[in-house]
Amino acid sequence: MELERHLQALVEANMETMLGIRFVASEYSTGRVHRGRIDTLGLDEDGSPVIVEFKRSRSESVLSQGLFYLAWLVDHRAEFEGLVAGRFGEEVAAAVDWSSPRVVCIAADFNRYDVVAAGMSHHRVDLVVYQQYEGDFVTLELVASVAGGCGGSASRRAEADRAAPSARRGVRESLDHASADLRALYASLDERLLELGDGLCVELQHYLAYRRRRNYACVRVLARELVVVLNVDPSTVKLEPGWTRDLRTVGHLGTGDLEVRIASPEDLTRAVPLLAASFEAAA
Repeated sequence: MELERHLQALVEANMETMLGIRFVASEYSTGRVHRGRIDTLGLDEDGSPVIVEFKRSRSESVLSQGLFYLAWLVDHRAEFEGLVAGRFGEEVAAAVDWSSPRVVCIAADFNRYDVVAAGMSHHRVDLVVYQQYEGDFVTLELVASVAGGCGGSASRRAEADRAAPSARRGVRESLDHASADLRALYASLDERLLELGDGLCVELQHYLAYRRRRNYACVRVLARELVVVLNVDPSTVKLEPGWTRDLRTVGHLGTGDLEVRIASPEDLTRAVPLLAASFEAAA
């Protein structure tokens, strides 16, 4: 684009559609100590704080800049929650989930060093490439996304411990105290969800979020079953009491409109088409 601010203005005006992030503030000053200005502050669908940084051309220092501002953000939680309260109300501000804040970097291109550096940061980082076509048509492509780890493998769990230790007091504790059968069932679900394609898992306080550009599955661990919220239109599914439920008029944890309860390997097998449909919808 001709100017960086044009790209920023376009994305900010359409953040929820393009990134699944609600706009909170633009060009926000970090004060005299940090002496910086955050391009965009937002709140994602999980209630996690988001910093969005833009570069008109190649990535340059956009990743290190975003991580620099992330350090400021986690030290100024009350200030961010005040911004959220002013825009969305006190209830939304009280529900901000600080277990896994994000940095989204948008640029014309990234090199392999940027991708490796994002993975080594141990924070949630998305690298997004924009492309402009004739007629002011713009696309955003997620080229790398780092979750900080989660799921069934030891490496993903170790990453989660470093990146978001507070998350273990919620969903991780539930999983650690579950029966051996339920932990094995979750491991199978985790494998099914991640083998669908380019998704990743983020361990939040109340649930495990599997996501691409948006969440495609939010998993909670109950005493005897797994509750999965999917990005599937319930009107397209034959609902079965005790297995699937329409959440469109029901308050719930996780993002999506269809609830699926998985208590056995058989439940997981018949849920696979729904998992795949939700994965495709989250592209």
